[in-house]
Amino acid sequence: MKLLVTGGAGFIGSAVIRHIISDTVDSVVNVDALTYAGNLESLAGVAGDARYAFERVDICDRAALDRVFRVHQPDAVMHLAAESHVDRSIDGPAAFIQTNIVGTYTLLEAARAYWQGLVPSRQAAFRFHHISTDEVYGDLEGPQGLFTEATPYAPSSPYSASKAGSDHLVRAWQRTYGLPTLITNCSNNYGPYHFPEKLIPLMILNALDGRPLPVYGRGAQVRDWLYVEDHARALYTVVTRGRVGETYTIGGHNEQRNIDVVHRLCALLDELAPMRAPGPARRYADLVTFVTDRPGHDLRYAIDAGKIERELGWRPRESFDSGIRKTVAWYLSNLEWCRRVQDGRYQRQRLGVAAVS
Repeated sequence: MKLLVTGGAGFIGSAVIRHIISDTVDSVVNVDALTYAGNLESLAGVAGDARYAFERVDICDRAALDRVFRVHQPDAVMHLAAESHVDRSIDGPAAFIQTNIVGTYTLLEAARAYWQGLVPSRQAAFRFHHISTDEVYGDLEGPQGLFTEATPYAPSSPYSASKAGSDHLVRAWQRTYGLPTLITNCSNNYGPYHFPEKLIPLMILNALDGRPLPVYGRGAQVRDWLYVEDHARALYTVVTRGRVGETYTIGGHNEQRNIDVVHRLCALLDELAPMRAPGPARRYADLVTFVTDRPGHDLRYAIDAGKIERELGWRPRESFDSGIRKTVAWYLSNLEWCRRVQDGRYQRQRLGVAAVS
């Protein structure tokens, strides 16, 4: 197969491309606008492969997308291009509406026009796989219960609302036009090559610099954590074996409170990179600082990944303990990558405070 991957220079997209090139015989066309969170260094190990091609294209540019489809003739689309940071969506929702909703619409229309021009056998085999988030479901009430494919949508942030809108567009294009689509909604990803604005890399890098470790509220929010390479395998499984029109929720079976994640990171750093910087802190956990909570912050997300396991045989390989140890070790070995990818305007300051009084 030839897979067109949008957002392939991003965190999850680059993991998908590395998996495809390293572990399958398929080829990839990486379509990415290279915004602040997209970085081709994440693909340095596969960029020279003959089965890899890169197109610097914005998914809102219909003419450019039409050219990419015409030139590369893909067998499937894996749509990961998105603005994805909740805090940034609070400060500037317009970019999220433009990329996540208008961009998804533009990509759907380009894919539909291309698909309609294929011969019947290739039409039948074509797939449009839209990668989304569990945040579209909103907040789980109480400590019990799990998100499933049948959970009603109740997004809380501009980010999750924009992703919910894009999910609905994809379903509508399948039902109205017959475009063969699939949707996946995943839990929080973590692992190598994660842009430092997200919780785990932010905590690691701040700790190593002796900076405060800002925890929203009291850190009671619960998230299900999925190692990014497990997610990449799941996405490839869905696009190659999933049933058209279906949704699959993907989780790591690793529910953790945010404060417990931060303390686990501190303990690993105490072990692997003991503090040397002068100052009052003796352990990394001494740097933990509680800050005003994020506006509209959902308390708990958790995924029931039973459907993808039953139907497609996928399950995560990494526990949270094994995955987080690999992640910390990777960052300690790749600090120069972290410094290079950070936008000059972003110095790990807090974002998403527009609605905080």
